[in-house]
Amino acid sequence: MSVAPTTISRTEREPTPARNGERRVVVVGAGPAGLASAAELGRRGIRAVVLEQATGVGWSWRGRYDLLRLNSSRPFSKLPGARFKRGAGLFPSRDEMVSYLEDYAVRHHLEVRLGTRLERIDRGHTGWLLRTSRGDISADQVIVASGYAHTPFVPDWPGRDRFQGRLLHSAAYRNAGSVGEGDVLVVGAGCSGMEIANELARDGARRVRLSVRTPPNMIVRSPIGPLFARAILKLPPARADRLMNAIRRKEIGDLTEYGLPQPEEGVFSRLRRLGVAPAIVDKETIQAIKNRRIEIVAGVESFDRTAVKLVDGTGIEVDSVVAATGYRCGLEPMVGHLDALDRRGVPRALHGEAAAPGLRFVGYVPRPAQIGYIGGEAKRAATEIAQELSG
Repeated sequence: MSVAPTTISRTEREPTPARNGERRVVVVGAGPAGLASAAELGRRGIRAVVLEQATGVGWSWRGRYDLLRLNSSRPFSKLPGARFKRGAGLFPSRDEMVSYLEDYAVRHHLEVRLGTRLERIDRGHTGWLLRTSRGDISADQVIVASGYAHTPFVPDWPGRDRFQGRLLHSAAYRNAGSVGEGDVLVVGAGCSGMEIANELARDGARRVRLSVRTPPNMIVRSPIGPLFARAILKLPPARADRLMNAIRRKEIGDLTEYGLPQPEEGVFSRLRRLGVAPAIVDKETIQAIKNRRIEIVAGVESFDRTAVKLVDGTGIEVDSVVAATGYRCGLEPMVGHLDALDRRGVPRALHGEAAAPGLRFVGYVPRPAQIGYIGGEAKRAATEIAQELSG
């Protein structure tokens, strides 16, 4: 069951108008990146208004599947100045993450304007003009933090609209009951695809197949994984790849006979070139692949009424398809006209640095233990904004 939003009276009120002489700072998005940015600004004596299109903070977490857990362990997944509650899991669950973000907003007295969708950012006379679903807002400084995984993406497969079975994105998947007990094809071998396929194989689907177009880099979920990954990130990519390949051979083994050969491009080379993080998997999922409870098949080419055609020419009859095909940043309507995005729709200026005078992006760098990394970006952005406003 999805988590219901908790009422937070402090964050549901309308933003107060800027006082005379005060420079307005606006943060877009009330997820980890937006809340951390607003809190870090507050530490430096700067009031920020947070705009959130949904009806609660951490909304993207509320709607994810029931068994979702953080890929990184609790010690490496906290925002600045806030630990998880006592008793939280080593890899916090979806519900624990939602509770953590709600508490964070209250603890830092953040002013969040819920139900306010940002439609476009334009240059104003002296700063920025934010056009929202509830009217225009002027700002001297803006931090966009609406999330790297913001907009669900489903490829435009030929024949998709003719398919008579059930087709849903992983964003709409909740549990094995979401798709029933028939034959299920999960498309995409990232973290979500692997985890969903394992749950379906364990909890009720008659047959589970996992469609893989590009063999994924895989890392076994580990409490100290983020610490190890941060250290390896300091190495040249080729050397880091060799080290990770050796670890994969030891912890996962050779999955070539099951349809998952080791990728030609290593973990860190691909991360640097495409911004694609590896699949973090549990050993239980690897065992399900080896036991062939999860069958690996080729990538999807097209659909017809009752079947899916794969790129190797085979066709398979399925009842349901779960597209674990990722997300897009969804920033084009807001800032696409400002020449602030690259060809993938990702901000050109990352790590909290200025994309233009008074405009920054936080939370768009895929990294191990990303939530912890976001905290560092938020600190940098807040520090630079404080310097600019004081100057």
